[in-house]
Amino acid sequence: MKSTFIGMANREYRPTVSQLRTFVTIAENGHFGTAAHRLGISQPSLSQALAALEQGLGVQLIERSTRRVIVTPVGTALLPYAQATLDSLDAFVSHARGVKGGLAGPMNLGMIPTIAPFLLPDLLRRLPSVAPDLRPQIVEEKTDDLTDSLKHGGLDAAVIAGQAGVTGIESLHVYDEEFVLVMPSGHPLARRSDLTVADLDDLDLLLLDDGHCLRDQVLDLCRSAYVGRDAAQAVTRAASLTTIVQCVIGGLGCTLVPISAVAAECDHPGLDLATFSGGAGTAGRSVYLCYRSSSGRAEDFGAISATLSTSFADAVVAGRAVLGKALTRG
Repeated sequence: MKSTFIGMANREYRPTVSQLRTFVTIAENGHFGTAAHRLGISQPSLSQALAALEQGLGVQLIERSTRRVIVTPVGTALLPYAQATLDSLDAFVSHARGVKGGLAGPMNLGMIPTIAPFLLPDLLRRLPSVAPDLRPQIVEEKTDDLTDSLKHGGLDAAVIAGQAGVTGIESLHVYDEEFVLVMPSGHPLARRSDLTVADLDDLDLLLLDDGHCLRDQVLDLCRSAYVGRDAAQAVTRAASLTTIVQCVIGGLGCTLVPISAVAAECDHPGLDLATFSGGAGTAGRSVYLCYRSSSGRAEDFGAISATLSTSFADAVVAGRAVLGKALTRG
């Protein structure tokens, strides 16, 4: 094998991006002609860029052959570093595009657990048509964790129930949604559409664990109607709506579920449903997309909010279909 040392390295030499991309493209494709075509340059220009890189580094990276391209041992050792450098540069450019707007590059989007499973599938299907260059990265956490991460730059935006109430954080209203009362089959309140908050007084309400905003919203709802039973003392608690609903099927009590979650969580035997007179105005929550006011991306997040609102509307249609079957079941 030919020596991979081709001259004295220039200590001041630094490769150009085009030279690194030339080396990586040749190594990955194993053919000079293919590499030149992929880079949109002539084959002589490709060879010159590779020769300049090898001369500057003082090593041979590629063996030339009439039949094939061989990456030298030194080239094999250096290839991952060249690839990582180009990946970092691409990420840098993508972040810069994201910062200046235009919904391009990575976006860290946080969501609370009572929204993410029910809206994310539709949202992620829609986003490519709205922002084809956007690369959403999803973080599911409780509200306090999301707002803290948003404040300190770990997230670009967060979808939560209620406004953030944090200095420097803007809250963009996305939608309002009603709660649906979920109970075991045959419950006295089953299939009613005229509930009031006072009807919660005699119920064993099952709640999510501490830190979930849905838990706090249910407790606030009970307090607003002076419900005598202290739902906060409930023994049964769970980390997800799925577990809570399964406990309802098992006869441990009742719970409140956002209508966007009804299709996914409540279309099961052993359950009955009921709704409140006045809908979300009586028992419901408001959902906001929050972002740092210093980001300068209000227009971008407005587009995300509009897409999320459309996904919510689809979830509501599916939820009302399940609800309609439950309310008319004899």
